[in-house]
Amino acid sequence: MPLVDSVGTALEQVAMAVGWDAAAIWSEVDGTINAERRVDLNSAAVLFAGDQLVDAVYHEQLGSRDAAISHSGDSPTGEGRGDNEVISLELAQIDPQVTSVILLVTSYSGQSLAQIDNVYYRLLDTMTGTEIARCAIGNGPHTGVVLGKLVRAQPCWHFVGIGAGLYAHHVAEAVPQLAPYLP
Repeated sequence: MPLVDSVGTALEQVAMAVGWDAAAIWSEVDGTINAERRVDLNSAAVLFAGDQLVDAVYHEQLGSRDAAISHSGDSPTGEGRGDNEVISLELAQIDPQVTSVILLVTSYSGQSLAQIDNVYYRLLDTMTGTEIARCAIGNGPHTGVVLGKLVRAQPCWHFVGIGAGLYAHHVAEAVPQLAPYLP
């Protein structure tokens, strides 16, 4: 999907927002429900030049080296309504060597996505607030999801939805699993 506005002009700014609700967790060990267990999802943008890792933006590195991508900060509980973490991207400012940006979410606290309530992501045109894409995430045994990727093309960036599960609690564990989504 080309990232263009209603008249075909390339978008300059987009954001990927992730939201979720804290959930009561069933304990397989003692058969109890633990309503106090923290649910911490982490959103990330991983930048590649071809198949080579260039940079990553996530809860421990809130901005890209080129300052084109920023992370709103870690939401360690999912409390509150609406978006919990947002990654903002200034598309025209992304380093020219970057050919794709993979967007993903991982369960830092270790729950499978099936154990977390109301997980979603949405892609937004931040200039107008228009929602470009929205998808519910969950119901799988995996602890992460490759949401999609932004691909540099002419005359604009394109978004490709992926929605593939992965097993990672941290972006560093996810990176080796991203090879199938690179050119």
